[in-house]
Amino acid sequence: MNIKGLTLAELQDYIESLDLPKYRAGQIFSWIHQKKACSWEEMTNLPKSIHRLFSEKEISLGCLSVLDRVEADDHTTKFLFELDDHQSVESVFLPDAHHHTICFSTQVGCGMGCVFCATGQNGLTRNLAAAEIIDQVLAISRMTGADIHNLVAMGQGEPLINYDEVMKAVKILNDPRGVGIGARHITISTCGIVPKIYQLAREPLQVNLAISLHSADDELRNQLVPINRKYPLRELFKACREYTADTGRRVTFEYALIKDVNDGRADLQKLIESINGLGKRSRALYHINLIPFNPIPGSSFERTVPQRVREFAALLTDAHIETTIRKERGADLAAACGQLQGKRAD
Repeated sequence: MNIKGLTLAELQDYIESLDLPKYRAGQIFSWIHQKKACSWEEMTNLPKSIHRLFSEKEISLGCLSVLDRVEADDHTTKFLFELDDHQSVESVFLPDAHHHTICFSTQVGCGMGCVFCATGQNGLTRNLAAAEIIDQVLAISRMTGADIHNLVAMGQGEPLINYDEVMKAVKILNDPRGVGIGARHITISTCGIVPKIYQLAREPLQVNLAISLHSADDELRNQLVPINRKYPLRELFKACREYTADTGRRVTFEYALIKDVNDGRADLQKLIESINGLGKRSRALYHINLIPFNPIPGSSFERTVPQRVREFAALLTDAHIETTIRKERGADLAAACGQLQGKRAD
């Protein structure tokens, strides 16, 4: 059992089941999540008898092994972690002068089949357990020595397909007795699993929601993001309207600009019409994040030229739609999710 995936309450129950004092759970939780301990021996305020007991019962701290680590000129660092079953996942550390961010994975591979995504080319192997999600954050914080301020579930996998484990990990990482990352500093990205968007709206934690949109035209989005065939834009936008109405929280639409695919005037107009259709009064609750496309091996897709990206952003802004262009980080890395894993497999 990997106890990193236990909430403090669950850990207290488990510790008591071993006939140990309940307060030991708080000590262990602090060692794991605040001090990033990777062995029982590091927990110096626990008796050695407890160390031996945990070892005998094969209670694991589950620290991930690093298979590869590459650092860009701007110090953005991509990690390839090995899991206990020898599968691997990627995570990215994005340092900043004031706010450090980790982009973490939620699955080994991905079954969504988005045609411009390196991870999706290999299909889904399995979901990650909450402990494996948490340990990406703890491992990077431990290795870099950085305090982490923001988390984004935008790595490999579709977070809302692995809903229960992702939300459990988020709640543990949010716990002020552990890492203590504020819910408003945690973003969950989805390609549009509509029933889970409604479920997320009912969560007490006020995490941020990002939608991988990439087209406001059903026919084109069917090709780019195949889940659109199951949950078309009409249903997706309805879920977004209800999400903002129920929570008062903003939704970010991620839009990767691909040359001569989704960057034309007709594409722009449909995007503007779709955002306006969500309701002008609540338009401030929607935000477009334009992403320069990261080319992947074997794909004919090319990135839109920078001038066109700026024009696209300016016209959205002129239409009174809040828009940003994502700042490129780690441009000299294999930037798209799944590429580092793919290179190692080769």
